[in-house]
Amino acid sequence: MLLFRFLFKDAFRSLTSPTGRVFLGLLLRYGGRPRFQSTEVTFGRYRFTVPDALSFVWQYKEIFTDESYYFEPKRPNPIILDCGANIGMSVTYFREKFPKARIVTFEADPAIGAILRKNLTDNRVAEIEVINKAVWTDDHGVSFASEAADSSSIFSDKPKTLIPSVRLRDYLLREPYVDLLKIDIEGAETAVLEDCRDALSRVDRLFVEFHSYIGHPQTLGTVVRILEENGFRYYVDTNQHRKRPPFVDFQYSGNAVMDLQLNIHAWRI
Repeated sequence: MLLFRFLFKDAFRSLTSPTGRVFLGLLLRYGGRPRFQSTEVTFGRYRFTVPDALSFVWQYKEIFTDESYYFEPKRPNPIILDCGANIGMSVTYFREKFPKARIVTFEADPAIGAILRKNLTDNRVAEIEVINKAVWTDDHGVSFASEAADSSSIFSDKPKTLIPSVRLRDYLLREPYVDLLKIDIEGAETAVLEDCRDALSRVDRLFVEFHSYIGHPQTLGTVVRILEENGFRYYVDTNQHRKRPPFVDFQYSGNAVMDLQLNIHAWRI
């Protein structure tokens, strides 16, 4: 049994929890579907439209099985700002866990934003403020490439268009206290955090998905300094692994545009 756990620890861990078993079922059911084709999926009492079935499966694992965004709020009606809501998996999780929360969600991609609204409406995930604009350092718009699923970015090498934006700092300054700020904005996080430097004191819990794009400066040090300046403790992890040693494999998981992706959880004691 110990050897089985060592060799197959992820599968074993999944089998030991109800949401883990759901994940394995979703992987078997949808993992082999053609990539980047619109699909109707079901999980629990929900039925979602998804632009890419495999991305959906791994979103379910990260959000519902691993509970990467779980936290224990200090008040019954927390305020959650979800930057990069994608198709609505994280928002649905937050509404399940925190039924009295005020949730403001942002999604840059116009097409994904339409799917987000549809999924929330169809599944009666209620009282969510949806802002279909990019989180950025100003409200003048930003050049953005839509790549479907969950990889759209300002750093994409695909053709870009100017899309509407909002300044996250303005939203933070409107709130005296933000229980959770989630930032998953595909490479724009460093610029946004720099712009919010003097407003992060209002945030209690902060999640950042950090991205490092090949051919662009690595800015992890900047992000860490901003967290430390604002009194955060932090934990850094990744679910991305290289097939060969890092000194000879400068891309993770065969990714053609990024060489590093990290999950950063930051909190105040």
